[in-house]
Amino acid sequence: MHPIRVIVNGKKAGLEAFRTAIYSARRKTAVELRVTWEHGDVARLVREACADGVRRLVIAGGDGTVNEMVNAQMLLPPEQRLPFAIIPMGTANDFATAAKVPGDYAHALTLAQTGEPTDIDVIQANQGYFINVASGGFGAQVTASTPTALKNCLGGGAYTLSGLVQALRFTPHKGRIKYADNEWHDEIIVSAVCNGSQAGGGQVLAEHAKIDDGLLNTVAIRRFPAEAFTQVLKELQQPASDNEYVKAFSCEWIEWQSQMPMPINLDGEPIKSNNIRFSVCPAAIPVILPANCPLLKR
Repeated sequence: MHPIRVIVNGKKAGLEAFRTAIYSARRKTAVELRVTWEHGDVARLVREACADGVRRLVIAGGDGTVNEMVNAQMLLPPEQRLPFAIIPMGTANDFATAAKVPGDYAHALTLAQTGEPTDIDVIQANQGYFINVASGGFGAQVTASTPTALKNCLGGGAYTLSGLVQALRFTPHKGRIKYADNEWHDEIIVSAVCNGSQAGGGQVLAEHAKIDDGLLNTVAIRRFPAEAFTQVLKELQQPASDNEYVKAFSCEWIEWQSQMPMPINLDGEPIKSNNIRFSVCPAAIPVILPANCPLLKR
């Protein structure tokens, strides 16, 4: 059993189930607790952990809180980055869910205390970082505006269907895409640069994505006419580089350039940019994940 220091999102710290899990974990080994109050606290608490000689961290929160941990770690020299585990406490928990991190707080703490860290890739996006998915275009709008009744009826597919309907009325972003030896101008409705496999509360965007393969997986939907709706639905089932509208490919880096800024969401961190480069930082951070994690090559 390894001693751990838990950094928990302040909005979740008072949950009775979480407090019970912490007390239980303390019967096995030392468990310290630090609570965030405002943006920037995670970075400060990570620096403090390094200065205190902490050997293993836990981040308790949603995808946005995990993203804060990733960015805080990437500000440190590689030799100072601390292994960390995740306690999923957000609304979507897309990265943790895809990685099969236990949703039960007690089980997640046991994994943090007993699991072995694996070095995983981090994606750099200009000056920021993420480990799951960066989405661009109208993806966030789809998640927010899909009617609850449609979600309940169709499940995760509601986002896809609702998104396609909205796409017919959405003004696409015009720009230039570059990756490897490829370059072209296009009109993009929605795109996703993936290290992990899912986002948007369970939408699988890159089924075969791995977080330790040195590659990022990109999916993009090009502008399409209303009469191509059926074709786009079919292509969504198998995104591929040779599709007409739903493109998918793997690469080590990709760039987007445009005159108008595109809204982009980096694991919950919204930005706008008209010139952004995504590149893989291989094996950049040690993360404690389950032995059966499907996001790992092994």
